[in-house]
Amino acid sequence: MTATTRGAFIVIEGLDRSGKSTQAAILQSRLQGGEQSARAVLIKFPDRTTAIGKMIDAYLRSQSELDDHAIHLLFSANRWELASTIYAHLAAGVTVIADRYAFSGIAFSARKGLPYEWCRAPDIGLPAPDLTLFLNVGPEVARVRGGYGEERYEMEDVQRGVRAVFERIGEETKRTGQGEWVEIDASREKDLVAEDIWRAVEPLSIGVVSSLQRLWEKDPTT
Repeated sequence: MTATTRGAFIVIEGLDRSGKSTQAAILQSRLQGGEQSARAVLIKFPDRTTAIGKMIDAYLRSQSELDDHAIHLLFSANRWELASTIYAHLAAGVTVIADRYAFSGIAFSARKGLPYEWCRAPDIGLPAPDLTLFLNVGPEVARVRGGYGEERYEMEDVQRGVRAVFERIGEETKRTGQGEWVEIDASREKDLVAEDIWRAVEPLSIGVVSSLQRLWEKDPTT
């Protein structure tokens, strides 16, 4: 993609019940309704409407069992299914907000004990976000929020391990300069969280001039 004005690619990450979906919806509405309104679309990963997504959904709801390597590759394939859609939106000047992305894939699988570099490999070359917002909330806070425990990974020990991997990803992202990684305290009221998110996003709300990078074209571990 050439270095012309394009839409911004914004990813919202975090532990389960950190408020990602709520904040993604608030952000989309704000982008579309502000003084400098922007076209914005919201994509949720996994996309459970595709054939691959339906397999992932059954697994997350504990309705099926899959090898850890297999489910990781399915999550990655689900992202690749939408890569061309992301590129098309950005080229058309549309801001793309992703509720979860490749970073979640690494965090959850590496926490299981799969090699970090192996977990990262299937997503090399995906469109890289301009900004990743990590909604940081302790598992003990997430546990008391509605719906916690309904899916496979919503257990405190799992979430603590996932949080540690997210910290590593954030440090690598900051070190390599491949997009911006901003941590948001998501333990507060949603309006306060939304304001912090907007402060980070607002500079991108009128579009991006730089060309879009691809994830991990340069190994962040080196």
